[in-house]
Amino acid sequence: MEQEKPISINWRKFVQLIRKTHISKALLFFVLGLSFVQAIAGLIVPWLTKDLVDLLSIANWRWEIFALLIGAFVTQGLFGALSTYYLALLGEKVVANLRQMLWNKILVLPVSYFDEQRTGEIVSRINNDTAIIKNLITEHLVTLFSSMISVIGAIFILFYLDWQMTLTMFIAIPVVFAVMRPMGRKMYQISRRLQQRTAELSSLLTQVISEIRLVKSYTAEPIERENGNREIKNIFTYGLKEAKVIAILQPLMSLVMMFVLVVIIGYGGMRVATGALTAGELVAFILYLFQIITPMVMMARFFTSLQKAMGATERLVQILEVEEEEDREESKPIEPNQPIVIDRLSFAYSTSEEILKDVSFVIPAGKVTAIVGPSGSGKSTLFALIERFYSPSRGEIRLGETPIDQFRLRDWRGMIGYVLQDSPLLAGTVRDNICYGMGREVTDEELMEAAKLAHADGFIKELPEGYNTEVGERGVKLSGGQRQRIAIARAILHNPQILMLDEATSNLDSTSEQVVQEALHNLMKGRTTLVIAHRLATVVDADQIIVLEQGRVTGQGTHEELLQTHPLYQQLVHHQFRMNQIEKEEEEKVDRIVQ
Repeated sequence: MEQEKPISINWRKFVQLIRKTHISKALLFFVLGLSFVQAIAGLIVPWLTKDLVDLLSIANWRWEIFALLIGAFVTQGLFGALSTYYLALLGEKVVANLRQMLWNKILVLPVSYFDEQRTGEIVSRINNDTAIIKNLITEHLVTLFSSMISVIGAIFILFYLDWQMTLTMFIAIPVVFAVMRPMGRKMYQISRRLQQRTAELSSLLTQVISEIRLVKSYTAEPIERENGNREIKNIFTYGLKEAKVIAILQPLMSLVMMFVLVVIIGYGGMRVATGALTAGELVAFILYLFQIITPMVMMARFFTSLQKAMGATERLVQILEVEEEEDREESKPIEPNQPIVIDRLSFAYSTSEEILKDVSFVIPAGKVTAIVGPSGSGKSTLFALIERFYSPSRGEIRLGETPIDQFRLRDWRGMIGYVLQDSPLLAGTVRDNICYGMGREVTDEELMEAAKLAHADGFIKELPEGYNTEVGERGVKLSGGQRQRIAIARAILHNPQILMLDEATSNLDSTSEQVVQEALHNLMKGRTTLVIAHRLATVVDADQIIVLEQGRVTGQGTHEELLQTHPLYQQLVHHQFRMNQIEKEEEEKVDRIVQ
């Protein structure tokens, strides 16, 4: 069973978390002031009612008492409305600042964190868990302050009116705390599990909806229906457990308070009969009793909501405590016209064997270096290390004589243009995606020139709204080749000093590939370029070729040199030659059919 953490520790974490949101102290004290006035006005009402009842009993009507009573009612209502509004404002500010803080944190977390966490769970923490904390602040926190004032004030006045009846009333307090403490612990445990289940459902929904084509193409709807129904049932089960605790806690509290009320009315009636109390004092005593009962119920609800907030706080703090990507405030100046040195580089993911093993070679400045090898040999991992998505297990990467981790992360990545094999697009327009990440306004001429060089301007002009056409989530409204060309246009627009192409032409047909190869060839001039490619057209023209096998460098040289000396490279070239022949034969068949 999951070990419960002390409530006091979680409470401290909650306070620390709220402080990090830079909550406005002026607004907080203003809301507390409004609640204070509301509570004091509420305490005045029963006292004036006592005077009014006593005056009526002796047929001595006084308008000023009635006017003061109406004024107390109006003050209580007005300040209550104002405190409710500004309390909501305070809660919204806290949750907005908290979400902003979490979002800013998530953007600087390392890629390895996202390898281990599911997207839906992260989204659930930002949305659902922060909403729980907002609910605590908006509906309960300052209400607790006014409730405490009401309870303390009412108790003092009750002792003044009749200390014997007040002591009789206090028999309920040990009972209340005896009930609230174990129930509160139970609520904390249930709440944590409920929030976890909610996050798991969000993760499942995000995954299935984002990959709905995969689900439908493999007719996996029954499996996903079962998975979704299971998570929904889990949430229902824990929600029902929470409802059971509340169903026990609140009626029990009400029962205890009602019992006290009956005792007070009975005992008070006897004291009025003996003349120890006036009728007005008994009425005031009962009203003050309600001034205690209602806040006590609110405090019980606050305690319940606090347990939920503790679970949410723990999950949010987990994100905020994750170590960020290492970045430097000061950075050495970057001189891009230097070779990139891969020196005895080794790397393993946290739960796997080494992907790269003692890899060493030099990438000449301003030259094209191609990385070839079978799938799983570590080519894309090498690119990820150069991008500093991960840190090497051993060895280092240098630009000239300077290790790349000596440069500020933003400056280093700003030098690199990275085109992936499956280039991602964001929901938005074609223009948005080509200009993504640009820190300045891009002119139409620059945009169209980049698209033209990437051989993308032709199909873009044929789209319904040209560059303002929406591409859909993850670019689903475009073909794979079209998405790839937009990604290449993005890289061209950024004009990077270092260019990394991970199968950048893999999704293009032979005609488009030839044109894009020419565009990339122009883009490569004078730039340090790394290419992962299986296509001979890319490999043959490289200044040097690195062959990776099972994470090790087994060959290095030009196309002609490796073709004569390296068996694996010979196989790769032979296989590619056969593929090219098949493609050529297929194109000739299509041409004959068309003719």
